[in-house]
Order: sequence, then C-alpha cells, then structure tokens
Amino acid sequence: MQAILSVKDIEISFKKENEFAPVVKGISYEVHSNEIVGIVGESGSGKSVSSLAIMGLLPPKISKITQGKITFDGKDITHYTNEQFRKIRGNEISMIFQEPMSSLNPSLTCGYQVAEILKEHTSLDAKTIKTEVLSLFEKVKLPFPEKIFDSYPHQISGGQKQRVMIAMALACKPKILIADEPTTALDVTVQKEIIHLLKDLQKETQMSILFITHDLSLIHEIANRVLVMYKGEIVEQGKCKTVFEQPKHTYTKALISSRPSLKVRLRRLPTIQDYLQNNVPSEVVTAEQRQTFHKKLYATPPLLEVKNVKKEYLSSGGLFGKNQKFKAVNDVSFKLYEGETLGLVGESGCGKSTLGNAILQLDKATAGQILYRGEDITQLNRSEIRALRKEIQIIFQDPYSSLNPKMTVGKAIMEPMQVHGLFANDLERKQRVIEILERVGLGEEHFNRYPHEFSGGQRQRIGIARTIALEPKLIVCDESVSALDISVQAQVLNLLNELKEDFGFTYIFISHDLAVVKYMSDQVLVMNKGQIEEINDADEIYSNPQKEYTKRLIDAIPGEA
Repeated sequence: MQAILSVKDIEISFKKENEFAPVVKGISYEVHSNEIVGIVGESGSGKSVSSLAIMGLLPPKISKITQGKITFDGKDITHYTNEQFRKIRGNEISMIFQEPMSSLNPSLTCGYQVAEILKEHTSLDAKTIKTEVLSLFEKVKLPFPEKIFDSYPHQISGGQKQRVMIAMALACKPKILIADEPTTALDVTVQKEIIHLLKDLQKETQMSILFITHDLSLIHEIANRVLVMYKGEIVEQGKCKTVFEQPKHTYTKALISSRPSLKVRLRRLPTIQDYLQNNVPSEVVTAEQRQTFHKKLYATPPLLEVKNVKKEYLSSGGLFGKNQKFKAVNDVSFKLYEGETLGLVGESGCGKSTLGNAILQLDKATAGQILYRGEDITQLNRSEIRALRKEIQIIFQDPYSSLNPKMTVGKAIMEPMQVHGLFANDLERKQRVIEILERVGLGEEHFNRYPHEFSGGQRQRIGIARTIALEPKLIVCDESVSALDISVQAQVLNLLNELKEDFGFTYIFISHDLAVVKYMSDQVLVMNKGQIEEINDADEIYSNPQKEYTKRLIDAIPGEA
C-alpha cells in the first residue's frame, strides 16, 4: 500500500533558555492512502507538536525540526517555506482542531469562514462557493444549513461548531485530514456522531485521516492502526486490535487499564506509576460489599433533599417579540445521603450544572425547596449563605481559570480559611495548608509557586486542596476530571475516593463521561431537558436502563478495550 505521508526519524526541538532541547525524539511512521491512523498519548507526549510540524505550524523562533524528513505525496516538505505550505495547507492537508470555539472567528458567520477556504484555493465564483458550502453543511449533517450559513459561532451548539470545522477542513477535498482531539469537550452522544461522521466521510472521499487523542477507547472505534506516544517517542505501533488485545509496552498497558471499566469495579484505579513500579492494584469491590455499604448509608436521614426544584430563565423575543420562559430545571426531586456519591449525567443543556448551581446557591431556584440538614437553604439571607459556603463546596472543571494567576497556591488555599475564621493565625493556617498539599500528593515546596508553574493534573489537585481546606460536608464536582489525561484522571479519581473515606465527604459528581460516573457513584441521576429521566443504583442503571434516553447515552460510550 502506498504511503501518502511518511515521517522519518523526525526530531523537533524547542528553545529552553538559550539552547534547543528535543521534545519529539526521532519518530517514524507512515499513513497510507485511504487509511485512518490513530496517535494516542497524554499531554506532553509530542503527538500534537508532531502533527503541527506536518502542517508547517510549529511556532517560529522557539521551535524547529532538528533532524529527519517529512514526505507528503512524494514531496519532501520538511523545510517548506510558509508560502509553500500555504498552497497545500487547507487544500491538500487539512486539520480539525480540538477547540472549535477558539478556532472559529467569533466576528464572522460560519458560512463566510468556510467560503474563505474555497476563495483562497479555487477559482469558483461567489454563487458557486455558497452552493458548495451549503452542500458541505448537508454532508456533515448540520440541521438547517441556510440558517447556520448566516449564524455566528456563539449561536450554535458545540457539536454543530465541530461540524462547521469539519466542513471547513473538507472544503477542498484534502488527501489527508489531521483531527487533533476533535471530540474531547463533547458529550458521548455527540462524540459518537462525530466519529461516525468522520468514518462515513473517509469512506466516501477515500482521504486518509490522522486521528490524535488521549483516549484509547476512541482510537478503538475509528482507527485501522494506532501509534502510542510517550515522552516524545513512539513506544508501540500496530493494528488496533493487536495493540488493544496484546499490548507490549508497559505504558500502553497502563493507558488501557487506567480508564474505569464498565464490567469490573476496582477499589483503586491503576496508574502509570503503578505499572512502572510493577505494583498494579487488583482489589475488586464486590456487589455484596456495595449492598452492605448502601444498606447502612440509606438507613440514615438524608443530608440533602431537593424537592420540586425549578429554574426558569427568560429568553429574549427580540425587539418586537415576547420574552419566553425557558425551563432549565423542571420539577426535580431527589435525596442525597451523607457519605454517598450521586452521579449526575446528561447531555449539554440538560440542566445538570444549573441544578448544581442552585444547590450551591450560586443561582437561585425559581421554585421548590432545597433542604440541607432539614433546613430550606433557598430561604437563607446573604450572611447565612456565606456561612453555608463552609459546608457546601465546589471543584471546578477548569482549575486554571478558577485560581488567581497572581496568587501563590499556598495563599489561594489559605484564603477561604481566613474568610471563615479557621485557626488562630496565619502560621497555623500555613501549617494546615502544607498538610493538605501533602494529602493531595503535592508538598511544602509547592506552597510559594504560582498556578502557571503546575501541570493540569497538579492544578486540579490544588483545586481539590482549596475545596477540602474548609472540611466541607458536601462537594459538587462539576466536570472536575473531564479535561485530564486518562492516567492523571485515574490519580484524581483515586484521590477523591480516598478523601471521601478519610473525611466522610458527600459528592454530587457531574460529568458527561459515563464510565467515570459509574465508577465513582452509588446512585446515578440521569437528566434530560431539565427533568429527571431516571434515578437508580449506578450498577443497575448501566446493566438494566429503563428509559430509551439512558440506553442511548450508554450505547454511545466508546467501546472498551
């Protein structure tokens, strides 16, 4: 089979202080015509950097290809000038980026942005270009193509934005498409649609796809062959089935095992460190152990009781139209017990985060009661809500934007302690912060560092440290592991479970990753269009879903390795 793309012994170096240090270390692979190749690896493995080199998009002055050769369609493109790359970029090699909102220009309509590609690379007239763009929008299964043509990015959903990006990438019928984490921020159902769409388009157009992700399950769904990258090197490559069923490298084994299984509930998820130290946990939580725990748990009075809660928003009807009521949360009721983890799942816009905000009193419910330890917290005044903040806390999805970049992490963790008057003085508080940092896997040396000096996983640990500093009873985890690599995610999930056992925390665990929710939860509450679709024991919901909507969510979980 002929190779459309050949990467041979490529080394890519980045400037560190006054010298260049390699971050991609002599990797070699081929992509054949009409083939889907997956590249899997965690943040910092070099997978995205190597794909940017193919597109000629490495940041100038601070990075360069220091050895090796990239051949595309028989031509050596290793040291093409920007002008030479412009002729093939978007035309013969296209790329779909991870975050469509930041890749699309917010001030231009979606149709105009796709039309721009055709104007640049073809001699078609304006009328033909519009027809072609509308045809592309139909091909990527966008609803109401005419309407989306004239819409701005903020007026359409995340899944629709990603489809616009795919239409843009396919506009000039490229020979190779590079898809860099194209489904990371999407719901499982939308993710499945995008995967099927890419597979269908690949069959139809016979283009080659280089699919980059940190999720092995996704690679299993889409790719013919897979390359596993670790610390700038390819540590394993081969046919997907072979790599999944008979992984050779320790890192590949760790990646496959770090993701929670839908079949077996381990007491502790294995991490890459466990594999490197040959100390892989295997203890399983049995159905009997869960049953015993739940019997004891549900015999106590509920810590939180949500009764007929509604949250309505007014949507503008325009200059002359009537304002309309939109029910984000519609008549939701459930009980949460001390020491329990309640999983809250559903697609974007189902109301799960709105419900979480209402419980946290960050956004007042329109109607209903929220009883915490028997008291209706919707009736509290401002000073009473402030006191309640010590009891009910949140771990955010993006720890970087929730931490002050100008404040050291030690001071950021101390701040809520000072607000709530914990401990006699700052010396005692500092000592407690150091203890907490050590508890979440950091140390005293991190106290005076700033958020930008940490990795994503470390920042999430700092966010957790800040939350547990007040020793709350109830913690809302809002997509708190969704942006993390698989093995870092495993570390954070293990930490949350350990802290739950040590401190008796109660969690509301909000996520669109259903495998993670099942692993973490005692009960799962499925939301759809602001209402509860069903609520039941986590294992029961996954083995025996009662509603079609729940079945559809579970069917969309990427296939297990």
